[in-house]
Amino acid sequence: MVIPPPAKPPRIINFLKPYVLKMHFTNKFVSAQVIHSPTATVASSASSQEKALRPCMDSTRDVAAAAEIGKILGERLLLKGIPAVAIHLKREQKYRGKVKAVIDCVREAGVKLL
Repeated sequence: MVIPPPAKPPRIINFLKPYVLKMHFTNKFVSAQVIHSPTATVASSASSQEKALRPCMDSTRDVAAAAEIGKILGERLLLKGIPAVAIHLKREQKYRGKVKAVIDCVREAGVKLL
């Protein structure tokens, strides 16, 4: 008599943290986007390249611009009904400077961080 192997439980990681915040910084611009992991689509994004945001910013690449992008992204997430996001940092990104500004402003906007 052959005993079948137990059935594998479904991967719940995709459902625990479905929305992931990713940030990208260049020498000229700051951008952040929230990606829906199971479908690999962009749920919301904000960038200092947007023409509507450029006039209200003094610089498009400093910590103040990163804070403004975080605030706008947090507001857009709440409008879409996304209450919580997980954070994905690249290996070279540390929690300071621009990264800290984006994350803190998203948190202050009312989005929970996982």
